[in-house]
Amino acid sequence: MLALFLALGSFGAGLLGALTGLGGGLVVVPMMTLLFHIDLRYAIGASLVSVIATSSGAAAAYVREGFTNVRVGIFLEVATTVGALSGAALAGFIPTSALAVLFGLVLLYTAYRSLRAPEEHPTDLPSDPLALRLRLNSTYPTAAGIRAYSVQGVKKGFALMFVAGVLSALLGIGSGIVKVLAMDHTMKLPFKVSTTTSNFMIGVTAAASAGVYLHRGYIEPALAFPVMLGVLAGALLGARILAGAKTLWLRRIFTTVVVVLALEMLYKGLRGGL
Repeated sequence: MLALFLALGSFGAGLLGALTGLGGGLVVVPMMTLLFHIDLRYAIGASLVSVIATSSGAAAAYVREGFTNVRVGIFLEVATTVGALSGAALAGFIPTSALAVLFGLVLLYTAYRSLRAPEEHPTDLPSDPLALRLRLNSTYPTAAGIRAYSVQGVKKGFALMFVAGVLSALLGIGSGIVKVLAMDHTMKLPFKVSTTTSNFMIGVTAAASAGVYLHRGYIEPALAFPVMLGVLAGALLGARILAGAKTLWLRRIFTTVVVVLALEMLYKGLRGGL
């Protein structure tokens, strides 16, 4: 019976995450810990498995459509993978109450960012010399045709990706919000390129940290399997109905849910209830 309720809850999380573009992992972990009283580390392990599944499905479509900058993704994945391995190694030594507080703070920041409109950057800025050397500049499709763009702030973006990897491993989320911020604000990539490239990277980051969680016994198949199926089914349905949905209302609903979960995680973490 627990598996059925986990699958249903994860379906809702995956649906909401796909409709808002922020992923279901942000909802899955607090749902498992607060509603089903599952140990936080086992919840994180199950969430990482679901992140791998959902990212792998969507990433191929975005690459095929020409939005994803594969060279940027592979280059930045070095930093996120090292960060993910570091975070997974630290996770065993950090109290669950501290992880809950950190998760609550990340949720609040995600809620704040989700209500802000994405910024569009000029695509004709002079390129970062390192981006030229690594051939990171590329093009992406628009309504007016293929448009070229240049990449900025490569070193700063690389450093932020390490932080994103650490958060992904510690909290069991794709940390897409950090990845998108790094590529959008620091590297000045077009917003659609930032989000699709982030999705391309998330699965690899989660896989790196999931290996450590599996080795430590924190990935329980009886929990991970229904969560993975639920999130994947919700994400696929969300992708289908996204075109006709009103994004503003979706983001408001998502933000409300995230704020409530954040406050509850902070309360439990500060009281030592997890």
